Amino acid sequence: MIGAMTGKVAIITGASSGIGKATAIKLAQAGVKIGLVDLKEENAEKTKQVIENIGGEAVITDTDVSDPKRVEDSINQVVQAFGGLDYVFANAGINGKVTSIEEMTPEEWDQTLTTNLKSTFLTTKYAIPHMKKNGGSIVITSSINGNREFKNIGMSAYSSSKAGQMAFGKMAALELSNYGIRVNIICPGAINTNIGKNTFKEKGELKKVQIPVKYPEGNQPLEHKPGEPEQVADLVHFLMSDAASHITGTEVYIDGGQTLL
Repeated sequence: MIGAMTGKVAIITGASSGIGKATAIKLAQAGVKIGLVDLKEENAEKTKQVIENIGGEAVITDTDVSDPKRVEDSINQVVQAFGGLDYVFANAGINGKVTSIEEMTPEEWDQTLTTNLKSTFLTTKYAIPHMKKNGGSIVITSSINGNREFKNIGMSAYSSSKAGQMAFGKMAALELSNYGIRVNIICPGAINTNIGKNTFKEKGELKKVQIPVKYPEGNQPLEHKPGEPEQVADLVHFLMSDAASHITGTEVYIDGGQTLL
């Protein structure tokens, strides 16, 4: 059973939509005060309104999660507003440029790795000083891509960033255990979010590297149904709670069996 979380404080990056928004609302319902960290402040305002409508508390910080100073200032702002920090959900990310390795530019590679992997490092780094005294829980949003599935041609940068998040999360779990800070990594499959808006496909180049797959007649896998952000939010809620007090350094796949096909 998940215990009370009333009065605790959480920072959520990428909090204005999708998994971040659903998790912000879920934690607010559990009595957690929420720091909404996102580059899209207008959408974050809508999430804040939902939280306040259910009696919760939230503050917004307009933050480029790839910028060290803005991330540090954002975390300090949330701590100043609520008096501490107990939970971190390092969730912000993009799919980035989807193209062949040959055609991907170094700048496109850097954009995806910086937005996804570096931001996870920055969010964790600047949260640690505020969490060391009382401990807490950090959850990182990785993906099945780069960890258990490699069929999405053209997503070499994205998959590399997600694999890196997995390794970083495990290293952080060991290092931060001295402070009572747990770190876990969630790996969603297809989820109904708007991350597609941050995907830039180079269709012409992808055709050159596609690997055709043909199933014998009558043996096609059933169509997989995407999950909902609220289902992922339930998992994050659990991992942050005392009910998961003995779980750290662990990756949890939440894909409805997608990668079993």
